[in-house]
Amino acid sequence: MAGLGMKMHQQSIQDKQTFWQQASQAVTWFTRFNTVLDESNAPFYQWFAGGKMNSCFNAVDRHVEAGHGDRIAIEYVSPVTQNHYSITYQELLSQVSRLAGYMESIGIKKGDRVVIYMPMVPETAYAMLACARIGAIHSVVFGGFAANELATRINDAKPKLVLSASCGIEPSGVVKYKPLLDEALEQATHQVNHCVILNRPQYQAELLSERDVDWQQAVADAPLIDCVPLESTHPLYVLYTSGTTGQPKGVVRDNGGHAVAMMWSMKHIYNIDAGDVFWAASDVGWVVGHSYIVYGPLMAGATTLMYEGKPVGTPDAGAFWRIIAQYNVKSFFTAPTAIRAIKREDPNGDGLDGVDLSCLGQVFLAGERCDPDTLYWAQEKLNKPVIDHWWQTETGWPVAANLMGADPIEVKAGSPARPVPGYQVEVLDAIGEQVPANESGNVVIKLPLPPGNLTTLWNNDSRYVDSYLSMYDGYYLTGDAGYIDEDGYLYIMSRIDDIINVAGHRLSTGRFEEVLCQHDAVAEAAVIGVQDKLKGQVPLGLVVLKNGVDISDEQLYKELLALVRHEIGPVASFRLVSAVQKLPKTRSGKILRATMRKIADNSAFTVPATIEDPMTLDIVRSALTKMGYADALAKELTAS
Repeated sequence: MAGLGMKMHQQSIQDKQTFWQQASQAVTWFTRFNTVLDESNAPFYQWFAGGKMNSCFNAVDRHVEAGHGDRIAIEYVSPVTQNHYSITYQELLSQVSRLAGYMESIGIKKGDRVVIYMPMVPETAYAMLACARIGAIHSVVFGGFAANELATRINDAKPKLVLSASCGIEPSGVVKYKPLLDEALEQATHQVNHCVILNRPQYQAELLSERDVDWQQAVADAPLIDCVPLESTHPLYVLYTSGTTGQPKGVVRDNGGHAVAMMWSMKHIYNIDAGDVFWAASDVGWVVGHSYIVYGPLMAGATTLMYEGKPVGTPDAGAFWRIIAQYNVKSFFTAPTAIRAIKREDPNGDGLDGVDLSCLGQVFLAGERCDPDTLYWAQEKLNKPVIDHWWQTETGWPVAANLMGADPIEVKAGSPARPVPGYQVEVLDAIGEQVPANESGNVVIKLPLPPGNLTTLWNNDSRYVDSYLSMYDGYYLTGDAGYIDEDGYLYIMSRIDDIINVAGHRLSTGRFEEVLCQHDAVAEAAVIGVQDKLKGQVPLGLVVLKNGVDISDEQLYKELLALVRHEIGPVASFRLVSAVQKLPKTRSGKILRATMRKIADNSAFTVPATIEDPMTLDIVRSALTKMGYADALAKELTAS
C-alpha cells in the first residue's frame, strides 16, 4: 500500500491544479488568483496568475496582526564577534518597514533592482524583506566577492541602490567590504546613485560623496510604510549562480509560487510549525539562505537562527551541537562538507559530551552529495535521523527529500530519498529514452516545474531555454547524473561533466568518492577524470585524512587501490591517488572538481569567485604535479 508521501506525489503530478490550490491556502492573498497554473505561454509557465500578495506581509506582518508580535523571529548568533541577541516579529516589522520607507523616499519603487552585498547579520534579512515590501527586486551577492564579480552582477541587474556593510568577519579576520564595493562601482558601466552602508565596530568605512549614506542615519527618521500588493508572477529576487564567468546567469524567482513552495516545504519536509526553531547553517548569499534562513522559516511563523561562524574554528568542532541545545533547535540544515570538517577535527564526537540534543528532531544535509560514510558517522554520533536531500539554486526548494513532517520513510545511505510532490523526476539516456531502474543517466524533471522554481533567467529567456530546456523536449535538464532504484529512490552521483569515460566504461566520480571515504583514515575525497592516451580518461583521487591518523603514504596508497579494486573492479583503472591537506571548495562547500580537472589537464582556468581559500589550488597543483599531471610551468594561473 502506497504511503501518504507517494499518494501526495501521485496527486501532484496527475492533478496539479487541485494539489497546488490546496497548498496555496497557507499563503495570505490580497486578491485570489484566476488560475493555479497558466500553461498558455509554455515553457514560461505561470503559477497563481491574477493573484496578488506580498512576500514580506506573509513573512512578517501577518504574524504580528495575528497577535504573535512577541514571538522571536530571528536569533542572531555570532561567535566571531562574541555577539548574540533576539529579534521579535514586532521588532522585525519596525526595522523592515522603516528601511522600506527610506528606500521609497529616495525613489526606489516596484520593479527597481537593489543589490545587497552584506555579511550574516540581521540587517541583511531586513534588506531582503524591505525590498519585498515595496516590490523592489533584490539581488544578494555573497559578501566578500571579488570586485570584478560584483561589478558584472551590478551591470546585469542594473540596481538603483546597493545595500552593504563596512565588513564581514571571518575566523581569519576582518574582510573589508566597502573598498571592494567602491572598486566594483568604479569598474561597473552601470551607474549606481545610492549606497547605504552598515558600519560595524570591527571596521569603520569611509563614506564617499553624496552617494554613500550611513545605515543608521538613513533609517532614523524614515517613515514606516505598508506592504505593496504585488502580482503573484512579479519577480521577488534575482540570484546569480555561483561560479559564473562572462555574462552572469541570474535565476529569477517569482513571489506567489515561491511563497506557496516555502510554506509547503517548511511543514512537510522540514517538520517545522509556527513557534519552532529552525537553523540553516548557510549564508544569505546562497539560495539556502534565501529559502531557509529568511523566507521559509519566517513565512511559517518559526524562529530562524542566523549564525555568523563556521562548523569548526569558531571556536571548535562542538559549536554546532552546543548552539542547537542552547537555542532549542528542532530541525538543523547544513552541508555534508560541514559534517566532514567536524568529523575530521573530532572523529570520536567528543564535542557532543554533555550536550543535550533532546530538542533536535532531525538533521538535513544538502549542497553536495553526502557520501554514506559521512551519513553513518552523523547518525551514530547524533543518534538522530540524518536526511540527505537534493535541490539546486534554480529549483529554490528540494527536488528529492524525505518528508519528515508528513511521511518519513526509510533512509537509504547515498540517496536523498524520493522525488518531492510536484517534481516528476526521470533518468534519460543520451537519446532521451528512459533508462531501467538502477541504470545511470541524465537526471531530468518533466515540465512544468512546480511552484517556487526559476521562471527564467534575468533578461535572458533564450539562455534559459538553451541552458535548461533544449536537450530534451518537455524536460528541465538538472545537469546531474544518477539513477532511480527499484523502490523509486533517487541517487545523484555527480554532475554530468563528472562522468568519466574509461576505455568506453562510463563511471561516476561520486561512486569512487563513496568508496574512498569508506577507508578509516579518510575524512573526505574528491575524484576527477584526467586525460589518458590509452583509455581516454582515468580517475584521479585526492583524499583529506582525519586528524591524528598515523599511516604511511605507501600503506595508504596500497589500501585505497585495493579498496577501489574490490568495490568497483579492475575496470576502474584506479592507480592515481594522493593525500592533501585541504580540497578547494566554494564557500557553500562544493568541491571545485571542474577547476581541479582543468589544472590536471593543463587547461587555462579562472579562479572561481566563490572559492573559499585560493591557496588550496596550489596544494592541489603540487599533488597533481607529483602524479605526473598539471605541469606547473605549462600554464599560468589566470587570476579572477
